[in-house]
Amino acid sequence: MSKAERIERVRSLITSIEGFPKPGITFRDIFPVMRDPAVFADCMALLTEHVRDLKQPIDAVVGLDARGFIFGIVLAQQLGVSFVPIRKAGKLPGETIQVSYTLEYGSATFEVQKDALQAAQKVIIIDDLLATGGTMAAACKLIKQLECDIVECVVVIELTDLKGRDKLTDKIFSLTTYSGE
Repeated sequence: MSKAERIERVRSLITSIEGFPKPGITFRDIFPVMRDPAVFADCMALLTEHVRDLKQPIDAVVGLDARGFIFGIVLAQQLGVSFVPIRKAGKLPGETIQVSYTLEYGSATFEVQKDALQAAQKVIIIDDLLATGGTMAAACKLIKQLECDIVECVVVIELTDLKGRDKLTDKIFSLTTYSGE
């Protein structure tokens, strides 16, 4: 099966739920992809192939709370590198560093364990979705505070109308995009 066909298989299972979490929002639900082992395998193979095609050394995959954990752990395992979680405040043991950021519906704080990465390590940051960009921008800020190099930010879904990419200075790859659909 071609790359385009595999991407279309993934896209075909991403469902749209109107009015969630509030009226006027179209929620892109990634969970049907995870319920289909063959399509989830395609999704992970596509992400892994993309990162390998970068032909850059990767020391760790950083996954964002919570769906980024699912994709990140599998990607890290496929690449043979460590997985580092970025979580909401108060969820990680040990010494952490934090950054607060604005969401579409309020504000939040992300944190990472201070000893999770070493300066100059090269990382991929992964999440399921890029919307307004606040979450990914906060994750990038945390990783830069640890003096690591972000090779690329990777997402399964990008909502291009929300212009989240504009908030990022780091390279971003989206497996699928949605625009005004």
